[in-house]
Amino acid sequence: MDATVSNGSPGKSRDAGAVSAPTAQPKSAPDRVVPLPARRAVETSSVNGRNDDVLHADSFDRWLHTNLSRFTRAISPAALLLAYVDWIAHLGLSPAKQAELARKAWRKAYRLALYLPRSLDKDARWCIEPLAQDRRFSHPDWRSFPFNVIAQSFLLQQQWWYNATSEIRGVSKHHEDIAVFVARQLLDIVSPSNFLWTNPQALSRTFESRGLNLWFGWQNWLAEFERIQAGRPPSGVDAFRPGETVALTPGQVVFRNRLIELIQYEPTTPTVRAEPLLIVPAWIMKYYILDLSPANSLIRNLVDRGHTVFCISWKNPDANDRDRSMEDYLRMGIGDALEAVSAICGLPGVHAVGYCLGGTLLAIAAAAMARDGDTRLSSITMLAAQTDFSEPGELGLFIEESQMMFLEDIMFDRGYLSAGEMSGAFQLLRSNDLFWSRAVHQYLMGEPSPMTDMMAWNADTTRMPYRMHAQYLRRLFLNNDLALGRYRVTGKPVALSDVHVPMFVVGTESDHVAPWRSVYKIHLLASGEITFALTTGGHNMGIVSPPGTPRRGYRVLTHSHEGRYNDADTYLAQAARHEGSWWTAWFAWLDTHSTGAEAPPRMGAPTMGYPPIEPAPGSYVMQT
Repeated sequence: MDATVSNGSPGKSRDAGAVSAPTAQPKSAPDRVVPLPARRAVETSSVNGRNDDVLHADSFDRWLHTNLSRFTRAISPAALLLAYVDWIAHLGLSPAKQAELARKAWRKAYRLALYLPRSLDKDARWCIEPLAQDRRFSHPDWRSFPFNVIAQSFLLQQQWWYNATSEIRGVSKHHEDIAVFVARQLLDIVSPSNFLWTNPQALSRTFESRGLNLWFGWQNWLAEFERIQAGRPPSGVDAFRPGETVALTPGQVVFRNRLIELIQYEPTTPTVRAEPLLIVPAWIMKYYILDLSPANSLIRNLVDRGHTVFCISWKNPDANDRDRSMEDYLRMGIGDALEAVSAICGLPGVHAVGYCLGGTLLAIAAAAMARDGDTRLSSITMLAAQTDFSEPGELGLFIEESQMMFLEDIMFDRGYLSAGEMSGAFQLLRSNDLFWSRAVHQYLMGEPSPMTDMMAWNADTTRMPYRMHAQYLRRLFLNNDLALGRYRVTGKPVALSDVHVPMFVVGTESDHVAPWRSVYKIHLLASGEITFALTTGGHNMGIVSPPGTPRRGYRVLTHSHEGRYNDADTYLAQAARHEGSWWTAWFAWLDTHSTGAEAPPRMGAPTMGYPPIEPAPGSYVMQT
């Protein structure tokens, strides 16, 4: 892989595009981004024969979409309208389906009527139980009359609307998913748990506190409103600052370019494994999710177990980074980091670890390296990372041509996609857990949510460059080029079937970002030995799962490169469940695939152009 490096000191750069500090931007750098006004002038030229009127119309449309996105959470109204028309038109032309829905409505009303005489008995069995993940009605007070009847009525309606929006013949699968999703969002808004007079817990708290909970809730709402208007982070975030209370594992920044800082962590053992670890986190979030508090830091655990650990810390992009591409993230991210790790540690190889988008990027890099005969990777670990995007889960609701046009227009104007627009989409995916339950807790119960290290990290948001994010969404989510062998690196296609090194792949059971069945599809693409671990938890909590965390479990099974393919259901049947953290299984796997112990390497390699620049966590992680 063609990679360029910098030693981080003035006058000794191997790449004119590398700098010695995050704020330095040499004017003569060859990969310097064209200033925004000049780039707009180039992009609005009539190279395609388009007249000025059309170009001005495009500019107006982009301006309109950008401003409209403030009210739609960056969701395309046209995409929603297309799904609605598809659903309502086919339902309107299906009288038999309408009759079936009428019959279901009558049956549900009948079930509720049968339950009414028993509703005064708290121990009476409900006629419909909430879904396993729905905790809105789990409190015993919901078993009392009339709240049990209210909850039952709501759940029956929720079930009916699912029937009404699904399995309509002729509706495209994507539009059906959107219809189901929108119906669920609207029902979540009117859930009886969200209102004082229909929430028994809120009513009890109001009577007990003589209304003080509502006063405190009003104060919480005002504080939240003022915070959002002022653009301030949530209350309590200041208690979790990188380098002070989180991201505390000692280390040094040993390399910096315009996109990454590379952190090398100080050894804590007299000897270390021969192969170092290079961690590639997602650039959609700050790297220190893997180095939160000392008690749940994956990086600290790895260092204490005798591994030499390097981790990439991505720059938080701004408008000047609008033209950073996926190739830049490969070359200046993984490529430059591997050059530095190889120079500092030498042979025999590197255990590469990728998390979320970082895992997808690592898979692309590994395929390109395999194509070009680069053998520096000893193993690959992928944490909640997809390589086949044919079934991306609910996040795929926001990826279609209409939505892509809308997002590209938003990013074109600013040069990036803001963190608020991305977090809004994620909140919609889990509105009950991430929004409504929190709103009830804070505003009806009058109890502010305590801040944790994970919550503070989640509020420490990042942006996405225009060009890279558009390429990522189109080439991977929309076109699935990587899985289909169409993804190109340096102009030539790459294939994951060229990757033969051992892989440890982790999926999480309740992941809404990278569903584990989608992650599991790596078995259809890579050719080497794959050890797949399925752990309890979601996209973040499932990965940050140190030993001793209560109610944790995992399954793990190794698939030989010579063995036959087993689908996800077969994996579930064959993989025994273990109690505890998946970390222990991975640590043992790393030991198996490491070649031995040796003295720890030096911190950086000054004579090779990689002197320590500053202590961890570095400067890029501080960018807001």
